[in-house]
Amino acid sequence: MKALRIAGLALALAVPASPCVAAESVNLILNWTPTADHSPFYYAKSQGWYEKAGIDLTIEVGKGSGVSSLKVGSGGSPFGIADLATALVAKSKGADVVALMSIYANTGQTFYWLKSYGVNGPKDFPNHKIGNPPGDASRVMWPAFAKAAGIAPDSVSFVNVGPTAKIAALKSHTVDIISDFYNEHDLKVIEFGADLGYVNWKDIGLNPYGNSLIVNGAYLQKNPKLVEEFVKISQKAYAACVADVAPCLKALLDQASGLDKENQQRQWERIKFLMTDEFTTTKALGWIDPERMKKDYELVQTYLGMEKPFDVNTAFSVKMLDTGIKMDASKVKK
Repeated sequence: MKALRIAGLALALAVPASPCVAAESVNLILNWTPTADHSPFYYAKSQGWYEKAGIDLTIEVGKGSGVSSLKVGSGGSPFGIADLATALVAKSKGADVVALMSIYANTGQTFYWLKSYGVNGPKDFPNHKIGNPPGDASRVMWPAFAKAAGIAPDSVSFVNVGPTAKIAALKSHTVDIISDFYNEHDLKVIEFGADLGYVNWKDIGLNPYGNSLIVNGAYLQKNPKLVEEFVKISQKAYAACVADVAPCLKALLDQASGLDKENQQRQWERIKFLMTDEFTTTKALGWIDPERMKKDYELVQTYLGMEKPFDVNTAFSVKMLDTGIKMDASKVKK
């Protein structure tokens, strides 16, 4: 009997073990260089969450939402981060993109000015100079803002100012007003103090979705389970970072050089505000509302143009979201 057991053991040892299933190599292209709003992806990766789900994630530095939309839309990267309006334009040009999760449920588009320049609100914009890059979304969408604010679209003049030169241009009075994203709000508060005035586009009734997680449509059809895992892990990571951003920023700073920790902490506080709306707090963190998407589509069609119109319902899906994970509004500073 003992000999039989030994023989059985020897036979078992002789049978090769089943090979480990190799993790799927997955690329995520960001909309720009890594900052606080991307930290949940770095955190989830550092915790091994993607790896445990069979996802070998590479995070690629981006060069704008237009680039990330096109790369995902052409199949060059399965996942990406892009401003949703930009992704809609890309889809109208043939890009195969589907939005799966909103990161900025509220628009980050904001105008800033100095009260000492005689500007106290949008009604005072006429006959003043606005500084931003030529392709800046706020310049392209200016007619929509002007209509909502009740001023003539041709009542202002635009001055070409690079993204990193906006604060300097405002300070030197090269321009009277600048456009920028709300997550950089605190840098201007520190620079200008009580003289700073601002209006977020949401405040005048314009609130298109901002940065969102997008996927290649064909990849989604071929790999629905993997995509669902990716979305749920990312959603879980954002919720974890809302609860405690410290480990998330550490994961970001460990991988991205040249970032100021305190500035990233300030950015995250603003980002939590941008993540919060009636749907992300009641439906699911990252929820995309069909009615809002229809309005975004109409806004983009009017001011940016759609090369080939499409059914906006094909441009997004919330089926992958975990409805048990919601945005915690109590973590947002008033």
